[in-house]
Amino acid sequence: RRARSSVLEMRRQRSVASLFIDYNQQGVDERSHTLSRTHLGYTASSGSDIFQRVHISEPTHRSEETTKCCQKLIEAVRLREKYIFHPKYCHPIESIHEISNLDVEVEKKKLPPKSTKVFRLDRGVFKVYETEAKDDEELYPVESAENFFRDLTALMALTSDGPTKSLSFNRIRILEARFHLHILLNEAVEINAAKAVAHRDFYNIRKVDNHVHHTACMNQKHLLRFIKYKLKTEPNTEVLGKDGVPCTLKQLFDDLNLQPYDLSIDILDMHAHQATFHRFDKFNQKYNPVGSSVLRSVFLKTDNHLKGRFLAEITREVFSDLEAQRYQHAEYRLSIYGRNASEWTKLAKWVVGNKLCSPNVQWMIQIPRLYEIYFANKMISSFQDMITFIFKPLFEVTLDPSINPTLHIFLKQVCGFDSVDDESLPENPNVHLSPKDWNHPLNPPYSVWLYYIYANLFVLNKLREERGFNTFALRPHAGEAGSIEHLGATFLLAQSINHGVLLKKSPVLQYLHYVCQIGLSISPLSNNILFIEHDKNPFPAFFAQGLNVTLSTDDPLMIHYTNNPLIEEYAIAAQVWKLSSIDMSEIARNSVYQSGFDWRKKEQWLGMKHTRKNIAGNHVRKTNLPDVRVKFRTELHDEELRFVSGCGTAAMFMDSLPSFSPGVPSDSKSLCADTHVDQSSGSAEDKHAAYVELMNASRHAEEVPEACISGTDQ
Repeated sequence: RRARSSVLEMRRQRSVASLFIDYNQQGVDERSHTLSRTHLGYTASSGSDIFQRVHISEPTHRSEETTKCCQKLIEAVRLREKYIFHPKYCHPIESIHEISNLDVEVEKKKLPPKSTKVFRLDRGVFKVYETEAKDDEELYPVESAENFFRDLTALMALTSDGPTKSLSFNRIRILEARFHLHILLNEAVEINAAKAVAHRDFYNIRKVDNHVHHTACMNQKHLLRFIKYKLKTEPNTEVLGKDGVPCTLKQLFDDLNLQPYDLSIDILDMHAHQATFHRFDKFNQKYNPVGSSVLRSVFLKTDNHLKGRFLAEITREVFSDLEAQRYQHAEYRLSIYGRNASEWTKLAKWVVGNKLCSPNVQWMIQIPRLYEIYFANKMISSFQDMITFIFKPLFEVTLDPSINPTLHIFLKQVCGFDSVDDESLPENPNVHLSPKDWNHPLNPPYSVWLYYIYANLFVLNKLREERGFNTFALRPHAGEAGSIEHLGATFLLAQSINHGVLLKKSPVLQYLHYVCQIGLSISPLSNNILFIEHDKNPFPAFFAQGLNVTLSTDDPLMIHYTNNPLIEEYAIAAQVWKLSSIDMSEIARNSVYQSGFDWRKKEQWLGMKHTRKNIAGNHVRKTNLPDVRVKFRTELHDEELRFVSGCGTAAMFMDSLPSFSPGVPSDSKSLCADTHVDQSSGSAEDKHAAYVELMNASRHAEEVPEACISGTDQ
């Protein structure tokens, strides 16, 4: 009896003590159990996102000023959705094996048939019609230049609106503060979750260098080694033929009074130092080895006496290095200048002829804004000439691939377009002449350049999509220097941007970029050389606030010292800004989402369900990113959407926010149709509930669109 009573007393004491067990300790035990299951190979999602949260209650009363500000923000998002091209289909890009064994003559037999459609140039924009009839209606209407500049003016007025600036600034500060609180409360939880993932760490997760110029894709030591090797093995190769007089590689270096033994990194003088700060002109001069534009032409140009053979060889070496590292990828920019009609053909022959394709590489096309130079040299007579040279060959080969099979094949490897040049140059943004009438020496403003690139690309994408071809994203340079209006233009027209550091000067645009999750590929070391010191770079603040940011290298030849420039960029950022391995995994994951690599590769790198929102789309064994971090980011973003939509008409915002999964084709109307939400009637509360239901439906959708799964052409 005594023994039994003792046992009962012990049980009673344990039962009473259990009433005082800390709830947080239960959470820790549950997390530990989940982690152990994950480590053993289970995929139990329940409990994998348990963490401490900081809840901010909704305000009991919203002021009229706050309501008006949110309505203005909703209108800004709707403006963006009016312009952005959303692809309906996902087309896998041919693998390296298909391209490496490519025979253009064989491919000609497999080319798609010629389309019967026609196109014409109308006020700087190529438009597509069914027939040659002048009264025929255009097939793919695009917003006019007049509408764009009116919308841009309205957007820039919003960025100067005092109440909206204050609201945006406060929301941004709250987001940043909540991230720091999240780290204080849950850092150990995130680290333990990452430790539970076998094999995976920062070094073997996929990372994409979203912003790197091909001419500067190697480091200085690599280029120096290559030059010395060519001087040793091919001294008598004819590299120049000016005025009919041949010049060998050895003779060229003799003229420069240089011997192979003399060459060094210091002699090349291609590294950007203090002298290039706020001097974009001096930075561009660093592309010239030993300060010689002739050497640049020989080794770093695709169109020269050697037909770009030296550059192709060093490019293959860079590709080999990337493939050896396996987990790193790059999107290299090739230039189309718009100074003559043969540029596309020459560039395509250089890429396809040299078989410059790799599973680790995507090509992008950059368009330097150099109108004033070509106009001064009488290569063009108006801005419309440049537009014609840039886009007419693309429309021709899309309608009839047989006229230029090499270009058709090359375009399969292109994922996007970029616009580059010195943004700090003065301009008059209020001059909006048509391209045909722009026939004076001054360069068109940034917004004019971007609109006509966007408009022609929009029509081209619609045409290529209908023909079953791959489409192109618009991902320009913006916000590195110059006017804030550049960022306003890209907010309306671009899928993502490179740099964007000047967003810190515009709280409204910064908050809108957060709400829309527009990708920012930032290059802190490049910024440090040119416009913003490293300690003043807004990257850590943008990251903490939850903007869709990633790291990129820009110009390894001028900036980086190692043969692994992307890791160098991550390493310096981690040391200076104290980024954790979780932070770097999140940044790397963003880089894959922002990239133009096809869906099948993204499924391989991020998981089959990477298009879903929240933790349903996170495969921690592939991304090394704990569900806790993903859940935290998603909850905060949903709260901001509810905050903004709660101040306006929910149905308006519902139309404006089809999807915020980067790189995911989306269509708000089809999504609304799938969920059977009636937006035409009901109270504001009902519409807000419908908005929440719609967001949940998009977050927990069981399947991605069938067209995207199949990845086949129409």
